[in-house]
Amino acid sequence: MVITLLIMVNGGKMQNWFTADTHAYHDNIIRYCNRPFQNAEYMTVALANHINNVVQPNDTLYHLGDWSARRGPGLAEKFREMIMCKNIHFILGNHDQKIDRRSKLFTSVNHMLDIKIGGHSIVLCHYAMRVWNKSHHGAWQLYGHSHGNLPDDPNALQLDVGVDTELYGHKRFTPYSFDELRKIMGQKNWKPKDHHTGKLAEYECRERKE
Repeated sequence: MVITLLIMVNGGKMQNWFTADTHAYHDNIIRYCNRPFQNAEYMTVALANHINNVVQPNDTLYHLGDWSARRGPGLAEKFREMIMCKNIHFILGNHDQKIDRRSKLFTSVNHMLDIKIGGHSIVLCHYAMRVWNKSHHGAWQLYGHSHGNLPDDPNALQLDVGVDTELYGHKRFTPYSFDELRKIMGQKNWKPKDHHTGKLAEYECRERKE
């Protein structure tokens, strides 16, 4: 199910942020992703601090899946209590079996989400996609899951926003702001290709120019 949210930027006071793959309290992720933390407890506190240092309580944070470890009672709740942001929209990942779509931990919980910020359509999913809604009109697609191991496509308006990524000068473990993403997408060598025909579209991209 896809839900569309229209997000208005209110005079620069509220910011929108994106992240994924925190894997709070997950011991093995330190070894899998070569994270520089002594143990899972230390990592979890550090990740919360990285979020709280930039995301303000009234901002909006989009988390694209794999919130915490699969095993262990109350881990998702414990990590949520560390995050000061009041408005977190959550996209379910493959490690989130214990998070129900009716969960009160987040503002919303979905498998996929279509949003619009500052005139830009954005499709949010835990997994990378080849094509997505309005991709030929310049819509972005943000994902996680790959922990920076899926090569970035400079010709596609999509990005891995997981905490393990450092592309385009981004600081590891820190959420991406909407403004940062807009600059990154502006560096991409993207051309509108109509998925119906497979050919370059003959129309101008409205969202790309806004």
